[in-house]
Amino acid sequence: MEEVRIDLRIPDDKRDKEMKRSAELCFKINHTMPGTPECRELIEDLFSQGVDKSTTINPPVFALLGDKIKLGKGITLMNGFKCMSSGGLTIEDDTLIAINCTILTNNHDFYDRPVITCKPVHIKKNVWIGANVTILPGVTIGENAIVGACSVVTKDVPDNAVVVGNPAKVIKYQDGEKFQK
Repeated sequence: MEEVRIDLRIPDDKRDKEMKRSAELCFKINHTMPGTPECRELIEDLFSQGVDKSTTINPPVFALLGDKIKLGKGITLMNGFKCMSSGGLTIEDDTLIAINCTILTNNHDFYDRPVITCKPVHIKKNVWIGANVTILPGVTIGENAIVGACSVVTKDVPDNAVVVGNPAKVIKYQDGEKFQK
């Protein structure tokens, strides 16, 4: 996957407008009674690529650029979901993301810090991400994988793997045949 570099010193009206829109929607979501039609409508506005009715998103939530996040069906995002989404984020069907997880798709250049480096994060189908996990830019998490609580995911996770730690490492594999429907 190719890295995209964004120089924050160069004005970008489209990006600035989306950041403002996303920040305002996150504020409104986080100050609206959860589970109400009003809250759901705000969530659907934030994730402008669409939110299936089978997906549950529990405030509070923070997304830097809601238009860069693509959600599948049957997803659960628990309270405290945070995403720096400049590089793009895809979360596929039936994924569970526990409380206080952070997904980062961008970082700063080590030597020229006003430049952010962006790589997409892709979370495949039927993934379970434990509480307080951090996922770093450019990571793909394979189908049926489990990421243990408090892990920091710095590299790709294979299908059916269970990873834990900082940095997250594979500790075992699940039987992939059990996931076949």
